[in-house]
Amino acid sequence: MARKRALVVDDSKSARVILSRMLEKYDIEVDMAESAEQAIDYLTRHRPDAIFMDHQMPGMDGLQAVQAIKSNPDTAMIPIMMYTSQEGELYVGQARALGAMGVLPKQVRPVDVSKVLYELRMLPDRRDVSEPALQPVEIENGTVTTIRPAAASPAAMTDWGRRFEGTVKDQAADMRRFMVASLDSFATRIVSDVRDAMPVAKAAAEPPPFVPPPPAPQGLRIAVIAFAVAALVAAVFSAMWLGARTELARARAEVAGLTATNAELDRVRQDLAETVKDLTNALAVPPALQTASFGSGQSVPATMTEAVPYGEMPLDRSRLEVLRELIGKLQAQGFHGVVKVTSSAGAFCLTGNPADGFTPANATLPLSKCDTVGNPFEESLSGQQRQSLAFANLVAGVRTRTQGAITVAVDNNTSTRAVVPYPPRTDSVTAGDWNRAAAANNRVDFAIEPAAP
Repeated sequence: MARKRALVVDDSKSARVILSRMLEKYDIEVDMAESAEQAIDYLTRHRPDAIFMDHQMPGMDGLQAVQAIKSNPDTAMIPIMMYTSQEGELYVGQARALGAMGVLPKQVRPVDVSKVLYELRMLPDRRDVSEPALQPVEIENGTVTTIRPAAASPAAMTDWGRRFEGTVKDQAADMRRFMVASLDSFATRIVSDVRDAMPVAKAAAEPPPFVPPPPAPQGLRIAVIAFAVAALVAAVFSAMWLGARTELARARAEVAGLTATNAELDRVRQDLAETVKDLTNALAVPPALQTASFGSGQSVPATMTEAVPYGEMPLDRSRLEVLRELIGKLQAQGFHGVVKVTSSAGAFCLTGNPADGFTPANATLPLSKCDTVGNPFEESLSGQQRQSLAFANLVAGVRTRTQGAITVAVDNNTSTRAVVPYPPRTDSVTAGDWNRAAAANNRVDFAIEPAAP
């Protein structure tokens, strides 16, 4: 059976993500559009099973979009549900008059989504709203936070094995009780049937004294009971064999799942190893790096690069030590000129929200599932906040210490140029692929420029 497809139209990224995650839990494919014009262009090439339309959007609003879709014979039959914070009987009546089926509030609950999908005939039957089919989703300051289950640990897998063994033992005990009860019931029924088949004396005008009926032949009774018991035992063993076969198939499926999980873990480990290798190569100084010598003839690199991990102040820590060592060497060689310090910011694939902060996403996460792509930490820093006090004191004291021979020029404006190109944004690109380039671009460059003679 083909999966249902829905189109979510909303200019708010957080609103689109919330609803799309809820719909995906019902095995529904979700496409998203950030404007009514983009949605109408999408409908020229695709036919979703339902549309969830926001009301207030730049340009064409939601009700105008509904009117345009319903006036087109090719799209008039697609059901539309308004997904908006607008409420009231007047608004609901206006939306339905233009062709919408109803209004789904922005503060949506899983039970509301289940009911709406049932009304849109996108579910085969009405699901139990108490079933925890959806992961809890919280909205705080316009951002989305999903409470994800913790990853399985070796201790949890061991506990699973104990539960599985206990389940098999319980089933075996229930089967034994079923066999004993069935044998007792079948024996009682056979004895009753044999007694009913015995000849009964015909009643006469005057009933004769009671004469007990002759007992059935002992051999015949034993043969009937033995045959019945053999048939019952065969049926029970057949049922046990079928049950064991089913359990074996289920165990094989579990083993296959665990094997696939182990393979996925190996792939993640290899990806992490490749990431570390790429970062090491990106941060290493090339052997053929241009060098310059001054005075004594001792050469120093004409350009140097230091990586800045995401979330660190650019002009501090290892960058401070590099500048201090570089100034010392240049002063010892009698250098006259300028040392230019320029910082660049990488655009990372991040997960999180502005309230709790952002962190680089898991390497296996698809790029399209990132909460944001950029560098919010760098964007939040002012010019003075981008360098530590020790760095600022070192820069301020260089000119005095070298009697004006050396000057340090610091570019406090974040540069967004990409020294290492980012991969194209396709469905196969992961956060690890993207963040390798972002880590190489999140850097501080030191350039030595001698004064003109």
